[in-house]
Amino acid sequence: MRIFTKKLPHPDLPAEEKAQLLLNAEYQETMVESTFMYLTLDLPTAPLYKDEKEQLIIPQVPLFSILAKFNGATEKEYKTYKENFLKRFQLTKLPPYLIFCIKRFTKNNFFVEKNPTIVNFPITNVDLREYLSEEVQAAHQHTTYDLVANIVHDGKPSEGSYRIHVLHHGTGKWYELQDLQVTDILPQMITLSEAYIQIWKRREEDETNQQGA
Repeated sequence: MRIFTKKLPHPDLPAEEKAQLLLNAEYQETMVESTFMYLTLDLPTAPLYKDEKEQLIIPQVPLFSILAKFNGATEKEYKTYKENFLKRFQLTKLPPYLIFCIKRFTKNNFFVEKNPTIVNFPITNVDLREYLSEEVQAAHQHTTYDLVANIVHDGKPSEGSYRIHVLHHGTGKWYELQDLQVTDILPQMITLSEAYIQIWKRREEDETNQQGA
């Protein structure tokens, strides 16, 4: 993965001083190559208020919207105690398996908050070619992934529970596991859950889609 980083001047500085600082080498964009074990997907901020019918709003976001973080163009601001940075990410290699960690939990000095946003995703045929840099696309013949496992968190951050959806590759059927309970589940029901961690398998040319959805 390539990580592009650009330091930002302090927001309270006068515009003229900011413009001058941006000419310095310290504020020029830098790039480093980095390996990764999983990709962290950031959710949009959940709404704080109820809608006009006094019902809690459960927001939804497409998977490809939060995957845009890795398209090499999308910038996000990161703040430290003293400095602010803009970062953008671009994939340079697609492994046989990809792990997505959907960032649902944030922690401050007092408590942990959970973002309940539902991620809408297909469970097959997720093509990640556009997230590769142009010069390495030709080296990747296979860029399509199918979901093979989906870990869900239910409930409050401190009191919730976990479930896992697993694909049985031999039959193409999905099963839900929670503690010692195992039940079958329809693929379309998986996408309605508060997915937390997902494992995707790269599809090879000689593989056929056995998942039925």
